[in-house]
Amino acid sequence: MDIHKFGTRPRTQAPAEYFTGDVWQDPVVTAPEPARLRALIVTFSAGARTAWHTHPLGQTLHVMSGEGRVALRGQPPRVISAGDTVWIPPHEEHWHGAAPDTEMVHMAMQEALDGSAADWLEHVSDADYAITPAG
Repeated sequence: MDIHKFGTRPRTQAPAEYFTGDVWQDPVVTAPEPARLRALIVTFSAGARTAWHTHPLGQTLHVMSGEGRVALRGQPPRVISAGDTVWIPPHEEHWHGAAPDTEMVHMAMQEALDGSAADWLEHVSDADYAITPAG
């Protein structure tokens, strides 16, 4: 059993090659094999977001605070708020991040396949980010 006391593991700034804006990541778990679970608490400043990406085994997002956006390729963004949980199936091209005027914090949970939990694509354009969210 491993117990990681709150505040004992370093918070890291998410890499600019995969994120737009200020984004911070706090580790929750990277389970050792044969388990595959990886989870992070991700804090997005207002307007910050991921690049387009996929997950080989899917991803679950649980919004902890604030308001955000999540979008599948070819669809308008959808609003997500504190308490919402989002399941994104394997290989679905998507992005997620904060709303334009408020920060958003979510827990991101995904499983690794052959050591990889995400496949990163291009950055989300400002025009794609600015699309009015669907209902």
